[in-house]
Amino acid sequence: MWDQILQFLLTGITLGSTYALVALGFAIIYNASDVVNLAQGEFVMLGAMSAIALSAGQGLPLPLAILLAVLLTLVVGLMLQRFAIAPAKGITVVGTIIITIGASIFLRGLALLLWGKDIQALPHFSGETPLRWGDLTLLPQSLWVMGGTALLVLGVQLFFNRTLLGKAILACSCNKTAAQLVGINVGRMLLVAYGLSALLGAMAGVLVTPITYTSYDAGIMLGLKGFAAAVLGGMGNPMGAVAGGLLLGLLESLAAGLISSGYKDAIAFIILLLVLFLRPSGLFGRAVSERV
Repeated sequence: MWDQILQFLLTGITLGSTYALVALGFAIIYNASDVVNLAQGEFVMLGAMSAIALSAGQGLPLPLAILLAVLLTLVVGLMLQRFAIAPAKGITVVGTIIITIGASIFLRGLALLLWGKDIQALPHFSGETPLRWGDLTLLPQSLWVMGGTALLVLGVQLFFNRTLLGKAILACSCNKTAAQLVGINVGRMLLVAYGLSALLGAMAGVLVTPITYTSYDAGIMLGLKGFAAAVLGGMGNPMGAVAGGLLLGLLESLAAGLISSGYKDAIAFIILLLVLFLRPSGLFGRAVSERV
């Protein structure tokens, strides 16, 4: 019994690492621009599908294919901000959400035209032979997912805390007007935030696709679960969103293993509803009160 629970926990950490990267992308854009980017899941799909097309379709070495796929997705993130979000300056929150939904549908349709409906996969980075510790098994790719997520989260933390560019983005998230007054180019900082979010989504896609496979519509569920993880941890707290992703993955894996796999996809939405009802600011977010 305990071996089974440990196995579920290992699976949950792998899933949660993916959700954590998607949730971190949501939190970065929300903090920088107050926009909930519902096209975040499509960044995951686009990174994975592009890497598959470049490696299997064009015959490029896998590391080069992944690098080009991540750069391509980063450019798509920049274009989303520059040509869809920036021109809609001053629009309502609902309006920006509708814009990102439209971008999501567009990217999904483009992926369908380019790569079709087939489910596809990247090769495992270091073989498919499971690692065994007693009754526990773990795919080597799971270590790539966990390690890659840890490095990316650490890199984002260092970027925001140790670099002028990262601190400038934080300044914009606190007060855009004050940031402009001290000479920060707010538009450029928002562009960087969208690019960083797209990069994280693409990396999540290429890391997890050897295990889960992907298709043109895979970003829908990943985006929704990433959003649920971000809300669970707190949209205003990027590291809280990471913790929310890991927690969601663990709960999802335990529920699927101990109760029924039929509840696997429902767990994220049950948690989302509970958090919105009981603690809208998330587990690690700060409650905000507004006097009117």
